[in-house]
Order: sequence, then C-alpha cells, then structure tokens
Amino acid sequence: MSTYRWVWNQNDSLLGWPGKQSSRAMVTNTSIPKLFSPHAAIRRLTSTAPNRVAFAVSPAAAQIGSFIAEKPYTPPSWACDLSPVPSHSFTLGQFPTPIHKWNLPNLPEGTEVWIKRDDLAGMELSGNKVRKLEFLMADAVAQGADCVITVGGIQSNHCRATAMAAKYVNLDCYLILVTSRLLVDEDPGLVGNLLVSRLLGAHIDLVSKGEFSKIGSVALTDLLNKRLLEKGRKPYVISGGGSNSLGNWGYIEAVREIEEQIQLSGDVQFDDIVVACGSGGTVAGLALGSQLSSLKTKVHGFSVCYNPGYFYNNVQGLIDGLQSGLNSHDIVSIEDAKGLGYAMNTAEELKFVKDIAAATGIVLDPVYSGKAAYRMLKDMSNNPTKWEGRKVLFVHTGGLLGLYDKVDQLSSFFGSWQRMDLEEFVHAKKALVRCSA
Repeated sequence: MSTYRWVWNQNDSLLGWPGKQSSRAMVTNTSIPKLFSPHAAIRRLTSTAPNRVAFAVSPAAAQIGSFIAEKPYTPPSWACDLSPVPSHSFTLGQFPTPIHKWNLPNLPEGTEVWIKRDDLAGMELSGNKVRKLEFLMADAVAQGADCVITVGGIQSNHCRATAMAAKYVNLDCYLILVTSRLLVDEDPGLVGNLLVSRLLGAHIDLVSKGEFSKIGSVALTDLLNKRLLEKGRKPYVISGGGSNSLGNWGYIEAVREIEEQIQLSGDVQFDDIVVACGSGGTVAGLALGSQLSSLKTKVHGFSVCYNPGYFYNNVQGLIDGLQSGLNSHDIVSIEDAKGLGYAMNTAEELKFVKDIAAATGIVLDPVYSGKAAYRMLKDMSNNPTKWEGRKVLFVHTGGLLGLYDKVDQLSSFFGSWQRMDLEEFVHAKKALVRCSA
C-alpha cells in the first residue's frame, strides 16, 4: 500500500527539493498544482507558518534499506474479495511512477492524452514487468527456490527484468529464449536486453520459433524444470511475461496507485486507459482493478502478437484465477496492433517512434508501447467521434532496450549531423599569429 510522509527540515523548508531554500520560495498561496508526479507532489497544509508546503516522499525513496526489501502485502479494500491474495511482495521498482500530459499532435477535438511513465520504474527493471515480479519473486523466495525459470523472445523485456530481479533477491536465473531457425545454433550476441541478461549471468537456452510453436512454453519450462530438479536445484517457474494470477496483482496495485494520484490532483478523471497487450497480465490487472475500484475507466488493450480472441480468452483465464466472477468482454476492449507480427515493424511504425520522440520527448519501444500508441492514434484519426472530449491515460510499459535491436532499420530516418565548421576559428588564429609577429 502506498503511503506518504511529509518531510521538513528544522528551518521550516522542504527536504529533497534541489535548488530551493524555503517553502515560501517554492509555491505561492494556491491549491494543489496540476502536477501528477508523486515524487514531487505538493500539498498546502493548515499551519501557523504562512504558505507552508509539504513534500510527499514515498517510503521506498525515504527509508534506507526499504528498496529490495520484502514486506507484508495488504490489498486495496475493493480487491479483498479476490482470491488468492498474496501475503508478501518485494520492493523492486521506483513507485509511484509519474503521470503527466502527453502533447500528441492531431488529436480529436477536446481529447486529452496523459501518460503514466512505468518506463521510469528503474533502469534495469523499467516497465510493466517489475510490478508483477515484486509478487512473483516474493513467492519464489517463500517456496525456498534457489533459481527461477522463464521464457520469452530473444529480446524479451520480461526475461531481462526477471534476470535482474532474481539477482536482487539472490536467485539464479534460467532463460529460454526464442529466436529464428537460422540463428538458433549461434551465439545470441550482446545487443539490448540480451546484453543486460548476460551481464547478470543468466543461463540461456535457445529454441527456434518453430520449436516453440510446436512444443509450447509450458512444456519447455517443464522440461528445464525437470532437468534442474534432477541436478538438485530448487527452481521456480515464472510464466511468459510474468502473466499469471499472482502476477495480476502487480497491476491491481497499479490501479490503487493511479487512484491515489487522481485523489492528490483533485481535478483529473480518466475516461479511458490504453496499454499494449503482449502476454495479458498487465491488461488483465488494469481491467480488473478499474472495474472493482472507483476508476471505472474503459480499458483498451492493443495486442502486439496474437489476435483479440486469444487475449479475451487469456484475460478470462487470468481473472478467473482470482475468482473475480467477471467476464473479460465486459471489462476490456482488445484491438489488433500486431502489424507484421510480434517484434516486427513496418518502416511507418518505426518512423512514428522517431517522430513522437522528436515531437514530445517520449521515447517509445518498437515492440509494445510504440505499436499501441501508433494504433491508438490511427484509431483516433479514423474514428474521431469515438474519442472526442475524452481524457485518455496511456500506460508506457517500458522496453526501451528493444530499440537497440532496430538500429539498422532506424538508421535511414536520421541525417541531422555535420562536421563542425572551424574555418572561422582557423582564420582568427592565423590573424592572431600575424599580429604577434
């Protein structure tokens, strides 16, 4: 549960606000600023000191030793009827993540898009995966595991994040990575997520896409699990993307976080939540949490791999695992955004990622949030009345390391460089030498 404490120094000024000496210098006599970053959340308090202001500091930031720490978990009151409820979680991410206005071009009339920056949850663990792993790693430790097993694509964000989280809690990590038939017998290289996973000492087993399709992720992880057990290890299997009923709690908890941020802002309510959908756990947690909480926002999942029918069934299984009694078709809208296929991009999609970064300062990954944002804006352009006047919250799920795998495709979009012209400097130096002579 997210809580805040108000931090003051003895001179009646705020601690942790760089470049500011007193509360009076910071904020005039106004109500809460329209500032959604909880790391810089400001509230005016009743006090004998005029214009006294307090700084909300999250416990993870405030308490030494609270990061990478296990703690008891208490669910939101509106989620208490779900079952099973996890008993503990780890603090692995930098939460709450900020929400701010996203000034996208060519929006329908009256439409506002805001963005929740889960890409800022921490460099190595950034994105949606860390929220799930906080619960999954606690369960692994509780079960006495000495290693974890998971599966994903060759540039899997989830696998990289799992490798990092495992090391944080002193577990070994075994990754089954899916690559092309032509590359399955070669060294996978040191690009993007692979570089980080290998720096962390993750054990990597490669399978081809054909083998993965034929055998399936469950059978593959079961096989590796069996082999490790035979060697005396105590493995804990994490499903692809960390998407299972326990992992769902990561984004149920994120809904509570969004609720608290809305309450702090006081004047923003969202009509829609938009997120990429790759393994189903993130959209399932958001949709379930939104339905049960006070948010009641319409959740849109943009599928980046399988068809919408697959994900309706997938989300149904995930929420059934928590005995929610809800129907996936009633709580989420799944739309196709896969384009050429998982982790494959058209030139138009990659140019979109580049253009959005240049226009707004938000760097999207090409596999998940990039495709989701691209399809969202396409839908807004094709069906403007559907979105007119609505406040939309887009959840950035991270994955920026995946851009390194697209360098060759992206290179044609960049040309704004030149050798600096030093002729003026050379002439001036020559003139100075002549004068000295």
